[in-house]
Amino acid sequence: MVTADAPEDSDALTIGRRIRQLRTGRGMTLEELASRIDRAPSQLSMFETGKREPKLTLLQAIARALGTTIDALLEGGPLDERSAMEISLERAMKGQTFQALGIAPFRIAKTVPSEALAAMLALHGEIERLRDERAATPEEARRANVELRHLMRTQDNHFAELETKAAEILAAVRHPGGPLTQRTASEIAAYLGFTLHYASDLPQTTRSVADLANGRLYLSSGVHAKGDARTAVLQALSSRILGHGEPHSYAEFLRQRVETNYLTGALLVPEAHVVPVLQDAKHRRAISIEDLRDAYSVSYETAAHRFTNLATRHLDIAVHFLKVHESGTITKAYENDDVNFPTDRLGSIEGQLCCRRWTSRVVFDVEDRFNPYYQYTDTGNGTYWCTARVEPSSEGLHSLSVGVRFDDTKWFVGRDTGNRGVSKHSVETCCRRAPVELEERWREHSWPNVRTPRTLLATLPTGSFPGVDTTDVYEFLEAHSPG
Repeated sequence: MVTADAPEDSDALTIGRRIRQLRTGRGMTLEELASRIDRAPSQLSMFETGKREPKLTLLQAIARALGTTIDALLEGGPLDERSAMEISLERAMKGQTFQALGIAPFRIAKTVPSEALAAMLALHGEIERLRDERAATPEEARRANVELRHLMRTQDNHFAELETKAAEILAAVRHPGGPLTQRTASEIAAYLGFTLHYASDLPQTTRSVADLANGRLYLSSGVHAKGDARTAVLQALSSRILGHGEPHSYAEFLRQRVETNYLTGALLVPEAHVVPVLQDAKHRRAISIEDLRDAYSVSYETAAHRFTNLATRHLDIAVHFLKVHESGTITKAYENDDVNFPTDRLGSIEGQLCCRRWTSRVVFDVEDRFNPYYQYTDTGNGTYWCTARVEPSSEGLHSLSVGVRFDDTKWFVGRDTGNRGVSKHSVETCCRRAPVELEERWREHSWPNVRTPRTLLATLPTGSFPGVDTTDVYEFLEAHSPG
């Protein structure tokens, strides 16, 4: 404990090691220094090991005996490597990891090799990393998702600071408006100090790799069938524009992903250009996600996301968005229109089964994949209208849908649809329970073997960049570095 006479930022361990460092540097034994300050060697030893902290008057006596100043004993400069390791290990021994393992603190003798100290510190660091990894559970992910969704709802999924950042970047490269071309994406990269390089051996776990030392951005030389070369470039650059660093929690990792995708969308579909277009479409009662997609040459998912960013703030329309896997599992969701999505006990929507009668599930059974599907759905808290599409992905088919309350349907193309549905998923018998006759016939005579998603039981990806094999990344950079 720091005494009232000593500075708060100079702890007993550091002061003690600095005394020992100066003493041994002068070739002085413990007994010799103890004699000069009129103290017992055992007492001085307790000071040097940090078990006790000398008062200011005794520190002055020690400083005089060592031919130095009290400031030298209290300075915040680095200790020698051995002393620094000893202090780190002693602090570790007082921490939760050593206590949880039942390892009692021990005296670090001079005879303990420095290599042994380094090995113990490395093992301690790895145990801490594994503890953090085990803490990154699906429950943590759900909590982080819920917190982020609440934030998005409170600000109507509109991030003004990211819109401003996108406008600044587009102004810097003199983008005139309309669809952002691949050449403009390259100009943004050049403006940020990057050259683009396409490689056939990009690590499997990455979409892009930035060599910050040499200002090179590597992308795959093969674009996925539904991929967009601009999106890959802009997503990589968005992380640099926003100054993202290594995430220290899953919540931070998730927030970074949302910010990256948001800024990418704001660059592809600039707020200043698209808002007048949407306002005109509302005036004409002809809002269409397809038209937004086509006008800016983006994916349907990007157009749908971008609409949710701007609809409430600029059109005064509350909305919801769903991305649902063909298995029925909700993978992305947003709402500020009071729609009643299924949630778990933590309030998380992602990972829940979407009602079989909701537009996002019904659309999978529609043969016409060329035109959008529209449906009105009566729910326990009102009627909603949705427009939906099915698109392929690396994980299978997904439906993407945007919906509004009945009163806002008048602004949209597709409001005259005759498709109707009734969803009462808050009631057990809506779709989560089989009809009574079927259940009575088969409940005691069936045993399905569940196909458990591997992500359900696994911990979340961990490491400096979750989900990325950093060894592959570093080997790739080593092979491609111009140095």
